[in-house]
Amino acid sequence: MLNSPIFSTAKHQETAVLVGLITQKQNAERTYDYLNELDFLATTAGVITKKTFVQRLDRADQKTFVGKGKLEEIETWIIENPVDTIIFDDDLTPSQVRNLEAAFKDIKILDRSLLILNIFSQRARTDQAKRQVELAQYQYLYPRLTRMWTHLSRQKGGIGMRGPGEKELETDKRIVQDRIAFLKDKLEKIDKQSTTRRKERSRLVRVALVGYTNVGKSTLMRRLAKADVFAENKLFATIDSTVRKVVLGNIPFLLTDTVGFIRKLPTTLIESFKSTLDEIREADVLIHVVDISHPGFEEQIEVVNATLAEIGAAEKPTVLVFNKLDLFKPETEENLDEHLETVTEEDLQRNLEKLKKSYLTKNTENVVFISAEHKENIAELRDILLDKVQEKHFKIYPNWDPTLNPLYEWQ
Repeated sequence: MLNSPIFSTAKHQETAVLVGLITQKQNAERTYDYLNELDFLATTAGVITKKTFVQRLDRADQKTFVGKGKLEEIETWIIENPVDTIIFDDDLTPSQVRNLEAAFKDIKILDRSLLILNIFSQRARTDQAKRQVELAQYQYLYPRLTRMWTHLSRQKGGIGMRGPGEKELETDKRIVQDRIAFLKDKLEKIDKQSTTRRKERSRLVRVALVGYTNVGKSTLMRRLAKADVFAENKLFATIDSTVRKVVLGNIPFLLTDTVGFIRKLPTTLIESFKSTLDEIREADVLIHVVDISHPGFEEQIEVVNATLAEIGAAEKPTVLVFNKLDLFKPETEENLDEHLETVTEEDLQRNLEKLKKSYLTKNTENVVFISAEHKENIAELRDILLDKVQEKHFKIYPNWDPTLNPLYEWQ
């Protein structure tokens, strides 16, 4: 019997290097924080980061983003350590993409926005979300068609290659415009249907979970709604809004889990996800979830607040929830073990007491510290939330009888 050749069927693990800049507007600390997040984004997309390059410049080089010396350093390293992709932490112009493609033959060039768009493409489950992501992809690529078409024709799959780049290699701007118009029309019809559904639900108070991506919104929703909601320790684990009915103190209301925000979120995504963000705009109460264990949580709060202001939802009644109490590490003490199974009740209580006495509670109402994963202090959150929901509920139903059975009345 002849020996047959053996071929591996294992999926190729894509590799990449990351590139960022320290500029006049972005100091070193913030740059490395952004790059850590970019690394997490790459991991979420299924890519292994091999190395990170950082350069200090007044502003990005107009031709190649980085300076000539740094470009040569990256080229030299990649010759010795081949990778599939180079990911830049800021948006690249069409001319920068063209010049970088010329410098790095057969290596994909991505920027932060295109990476985020790919993750959204991977995570989209509903027809609405898929069309929203596709529209955002086309809107992102349209101004880059002239310079990026040859770039796209050489790509061989992997991250950044889902959707229009791979399917429409031989199209022109007119066809792309037609596709954008088609998608907008479809989404407008879906939006009208969503608006009708929201109006039908307007008899109930609506509460929306908002926050930075990967802060534990979906886990918290599982605790509050006691429902099976997908949660994962990855950025943008879910991008489809999930609505569940919840009853607290015999008061029924609707709880919505929404897509997480992120720094440098592509504008095209905000525009495309209009109908999803309407769930936030039309909510009566917001639960702003924050990852207290993240070193940059204060900036993440600012990013979320800025996005809420952008969509006209900044003035809504809000409960500020600091989550992941189990992972919080006081600066004055040795770090806690990060493995969840080793966190004790004493650890949680110690962290809770410290945080309640911290500056985070000063001059701020409706602040609560919890661990959604460990169900720690969820009762306090329910009490605060019930007060907010009752206030709105009794404005809608001033003669509401709290002894009624809402599970019967509202089915």
